[in-house]
Parts: sequence; structure tokens; C-alpha cells
Amino acid sequence: MKAIQISAERQMGVVDIPEMEMKSDEVQLRLEYVGFCGSDLSTYLGKNPMVKMPVVPGHEVGAVIEKVGADVPDGLKPGMVVTCNPYTNCGKCASCRNGRVNACEHNETLGVQRWGAMRERICLPWEKVIPAGLLTPRTCALIEPMSVGFHAVSRAQVTDIDVVLVIGCGMVGMGAVVRSAQRGATVVAADIDDEKLALARQMGASYTINTRTEDVHKRLREMTSGFGPDVVIEAVGSSATYQMAVDEVAFTGRVICIGYAKTEVSFQTKYFVQKELDIRGSRNAQPSDFRAVIHYLERGTCPVDKLISKEVLPEEAPAAMQQWAENPGKVFRILVKF
Repeated sequence: MKAIQISAERQMGVVDIPEMEMKSDEVQLRLEYVGFCGSDLSTYLGKNPMVKMPVVPGHEVGAVIEKVGADVPDGLKPGMVVTCNPYTNCGKCASCRNGRVNACEHNETLGVQRWGAMRERICLPWEKVIPAGLLTPRTCALIEPMSVGFHAVSRAQVTDIDVVLVIGCGMVGMGAVVRSAQRGATVVAADIDDEKLALARQMGASYTINTRTEDVHKRLREMTSGFGPDVVIEAVGSSATYQMAVDEVAFTGRVICIGYAKTEVSFQTKYFVQKELDIRGSRNAQPSDFRAVIHYLERGTCPVDKLISKEVLPEEAPAAMQQWAENPGKVFRILVKF
């Protein structure tokens, strides 16, 4: 069957790979749309240390059930539109023992530690297949990245009395903006791109800051009566934005870290103590986060078309990835249509 494969740094192409043999407890999915995410871009650029080449990327899935195994529950049937939970969990590590399977020590994400979904068909354990109600497969490809932002808001324990600063308005950051607004918080979105900031307002942000052209500290102090934001969600993964999060968060605030910084980050650690900060990592998403995103998207208020930068066929994917690599700030999601 047809698949997209990254074979080496900046080398991507369409290849023919064998069909997967479906087990009795598995579901065979026909992929219709699969999204490229930041980890796929890092893989393409040769900057993803968790990937072993060659790899089939992709874990943002919009699919239709084609077949079900004999031991699959009746709730999953051929023809259903679904997405998938692309993470594995061992059931034995400390994270799994504590019920936080999204942070499994031995997790293998589709398209990263194991071959992913950029192919015509894939077989997955039925527990990882998530029915998507009335959503289209195209919209389903947005569920996983938004769920990562939703999970960060849960980690932050956001409430309606909080001011939440979200740094980075990509797909994950947009998910954090939406979920924070749903919880009644006052949301401040920060990014270097005015188009993304305008969309963040449409998705629930009360205020926006262009971190390239505005004085972030001054604007935040004005917005918060001098206190600073109660919660800062870092969704970029750079030294500058990590430092900004710690510097700008209010005393006794919460800093939630989603982005992987590519270099070492230096902090004024006195702020950790003086502010008595809660600094928390946020990794992947829980099944409840997937359900919450599906519920949000079913309302029909999400500007889905504005979140999809481009749709391409598999043969067009290498050129689209190269264009993304040259101008990463202008892309929300590239979807590959199978």
C-alpha cells in the first residue's frame, strides 16, 4: 500500500509498504486525512532524537473503520468515522501505576518511536480507536493536537478567576486558548504573527500580544493590575519563551511546559522560590481530553478551515514539507489526503 516515508534528513517520498495483518483485538482503519505536526517537521529536518530512520510519520488521524477483529466490542463498526489515540502505555511504569498513562515512561507515539499513520490503511488495538460522532474525517485530523492543549489546561487547573497567558498560537496553543476560555478564564494569547493572534481572539482570547513588536512585561502588567498572569502555558519550546514564562507569571502562579526546547535553558532560579511557583510538565493527552475536543468541535463554532493551511495528496507532501520548513511560522496544519 501507499505510504509517505522520511528516509533521512530532508528526504521524503512516497513508497510502497506491506499491508498490516489485523489481529483479533484490532481495528483496520482506512486513512482519509493525516496531519503533519511539529514533531514530523523536526524529523524531516533531522532534529528529532527519538526517531529511527526510515520512518512513516503521522499521528493526527481522520479515518473510517474498514474492518473489525473478532474480539472487538460491538461499539466499533465498519463505516464509523474515528480518530485514534496515538500513544502506547506499558501499564507497569510509575506514570501508568498512577493512572497518568499519557506520560508513560515507555510510550511509543505513532510516527515517532514507531511507524505512523501516513499510509492508506493501519491496524490498531480497538482501545486506541476513538469514535468521532458526526465529525468529518477532515476535522478529525485536528483532534489530537488540540487535545494536547486541552490537557495542558487541565494540568494548570485553570478556573474562572485566572488570567492565563498562552505563549505560542500554533495548533496546540490554540487548544489551550479554547479550553481556558471554556473554563471562564481571561485568556491572553502571545505570538509573533498577527494573523495567528487575530484567530486566537476568534477562538476565545480576550487580549493578544505580539512578542516581537510589543513590550510583553508592560502589557501584561497593564492587563493584570500589576500582578502578572496566574497561569502561563508555554507552547513554543524555545529558551526565550521558557524564560518569559517564569519571568512573567504572578507570584504563586503556575507554569505549564508543553514545548520541547531544542537547547539548554538558563533560569533565574530565585524566582522559583521567591514566587513559590508550580512548574509542571504537560505531555500528550488523556482520553478525556480527546472527548472534550470532540465535544467542542461538534458545536460547529471552531473555524476549522482557518486552522488548515493546506491539503495535499501524498505525492505533493515532500514539496509541502519543504515549504513549511522554509516558513514555519505561517503554518497551522498541513493535511495529507489519502
